[in-house]
This record gives sequence, C-alpha cells and structure tokens, in this order.
Amino acid sequence: MPRERRPHIGIFGRRNNGKSTLINYLAGQDIAIVSDVAGTTTDPVKKSLEITGFGPVILIDTAGIDDTGELGKKRILKTTQAIKTIDLAILVITKNNYGTFEQSLIDQFKFYDIPFLFIHNKEDLEVLQVKTKSLLENQGSKQILRFSCQDANIEPIVQAIKTSIPESAFTTPSLLGGLISYGDIVLLITPIDVEAPEGRLILPQVQTIRDILDNDAVCIVLKEREVDGFLRNTGIKPKLVVTDSQVFLKADASIPSDIPLTSFSIMLAHFKGNFSAYLNGTPKISALRDGDKILLLESCTHHTSCDDIGRVKIPRWISNFTGKQLEFVVIAGLDEIPGAINDYALLIQCGGCMITPKQIKNRLQPAIDAGIAVTNYGMAIAYVQGIYERAVAPFAKIEDSSLDYL
Repeated sequence: MPRERRPHIGIFGRRNNGKSTLINYLAGQDIAIVSDVAGTTTDPVKKSLEITGFGPVILIDTAGIDDTGELGKKRILKTTQAIKTIDLAILVITKNNYGTFEQSLIDQFKFYDIPFLFIHNKEDLEVLQVKTKSLLENQGSKQILRFSCQDANIEPIVQAIKTSIPESAFTTPSLLGGLISYGDIVLLITPIDVEAPEGRLILPQVQTIRDILDNDAVCIVLKEREVDGFLRNTGIKPKLVVTDSQVFLKADASIPSDIPLTSFSIMLAHFKGNFSAYLNGTPKISALRDGDKILLLESCTHHTSCDDIGRVKIPRWISNFTGKQLEFVVIAGLDEIPGAINDYALLIQCGGCMITPKQIKNRLQPAIDAGIAVTNYGMAIAYVQGIYERAVAPFAKIEDSSLDYL
C-alpha cells in the first residue's frame, strides 16, 4: 500500500537573486533570512512546510552558485550536493542574467534527471526579455515564470510546482508489496545487542512493522534465540521471515527451507536501490584481489561500537571470505565520495533507511556508469555467509528475475 511522502524542492541561483525571499512567500512566513548582502545563505537550509492548496513539501534554500573565495567554494559544493536529494529544482535568475553559473546547474539537473523551473525574479526592476526567454526555453525547462515581491502573486508558481513534480515523489510503495497479503503472518527477527538503540527498535524494523500492518497482515516480532521455541510450540508457519542480517546464519538454520527468508537490509535494497545492479554486483565479491579498495556507504551518522556492522563486521567477513588484503573506506551521511570513483573495486551501500530512493540512486549511479560493482549490506553479508540465493529469492521472484546469475 503506497504511503505519502514529502517531495523535496531545491531553490538555486546566484547570490542575492531573491531565493530566500521567494521561499518566504511560498511558505507564507519568514523561514529564511533575507538580506541585501550577497551570500547571506550559506549551507543549504531545509524547511518542512505546507504550501496552501498543495500539501506538505520540503523546501531547500541553497547558497549562491556564484559564491567566491575558499569558503565560497565549499558553499558551492554543498549547493551542488543538494541537487542529488531533490525531486524538483527551481532556478532563480534576475535582470536577464544567464551564463555559465546557470548552465552548470542545468547540466546537473539533466544529469540526475530532475525536472526544473525557471523563475525570473525582481520583475519590478527589470522584465524578462524575449531573447532571454527564448534561451531558457531551449534548455528544456518545465515552465518559465515571472515573480516580483511588489505584487507577490505566488499562485502561478504553486501551480507550476503541482504540475512539475513527478508522481513518484508523492508516494512511497510498499516495502513488502507483492510478498504478503491480507491475514498473512510475517515473522521479524530482531536481535537486541550492543548496537540496538536503548528502549526502541531501529528504523527499518519500525518501518517494516508499519508496512505489514498497512498490508492488513499480522506481524510477530521476537529475538533470534526465541525463534526455535516459538515455531515448535505454536506450530505457526509464517508466510515470510525477515531477519537482521547480523544473525542470518542463525535464522537460516532455524527457519524451514520452504519458508521464504530475507533481511531488513535486502528488503530496503529492493525497495530503494537499483536491485538489478545489486544482483549483478554482489557476486563480484569473489573476484576481489589484493589491494582492492572497497567503499562502504552509510546513510546516517551514528555512534560506532567495537562491533559496528559497517565499519567492523562487514570488512572482517569479506576479508575472511576472500582471503585477500583489502582496503576499506567508510563515509557517512551523503558526504562526497573521496577520490575518483574508479579507485574502488566495489561499493557497498547500507539499507538507506534515512534517505530517499532518489538519493540512493544518484549516489550509486556514477559507480554503475563506470562499470564498478555495487551491492548492499544485507546482500553482501548473505553472499559471504553462503545463503545469498535464499535471501534474495523473494524479491528476485517479484522482479520476475531468473536466478541464473547466482
């Protein structure tokens, strides 16, 4: 069952083009600092709000693309990084100024397949010229709009936003859609170990519980050491079992072979990632050589423990499996990948519970384009532990994929 989510809209342009003013008018309140001093906005600022007559969105106010100096270069980098996270871009220009700064942004919008609008701002100072309008039309923009805070008519902009954001930006498909239906019983195996947050479950587990309920199915949650007794004493045969990847071997031994078994991370790989690329890339683990660099992509920042899954366990398991001397690099959040993408033999993406499918897609696409193997935490763990075929089978069947690649 699809769930609503909030589209991300990025506002871009040169310094002092009125980006923050525009956001304040869209929001109907002063949420962005406005100043005549160029460069007032530094890092991208996110604001969740309700646009009247439209619905909930997240607006991202970015620093000017023409910023200067060493600090300005860092601000521009943050601005361009924000492009990978959005569903719609709004490029604000003034006084008919269109040049390399704007073209650079448009090239990136197109590269990441992001629809974009032009707004010629401060129309009270200088109107949009025919020559400039023709130039903008040739760039493939969804619409070209005019705005002035003198009349502050935002309705055309709101209408343009409504018609320009892709439908996929509004809804999130079901995590387990196609695998479960009304009344099915789903068993979730959730270890409570040193990495488990105090007093609560981790986000993928919470999201899965909600998704099971949204599908009108029954959810049973237990720890790994309770599985054998539960199955033996109740006689319940779940339609599906989802386990934490860290206890894959225990789950594989406990769950009868005729019951589908997968992991939270593999579920998210199918839900958010390029699943076919993961399927093709995971077996490349066997081809790793001495000296190869492997990049592990975390999607959030968190306190790391001595038994951290991404920084400790996965490197140890892969090194033991391959018997090779490998170099592992870990980056958190949506930070830029260090070095050239071709420096790496393999990218391993976490489940990505904290970021959107578009953000994961844009994060992995450079590696896929370069022919570099990509995989996912859960799929990599299943592969080195010898239960890959069983773990990916439920979602491979949904994709109507053959298991010949295994």
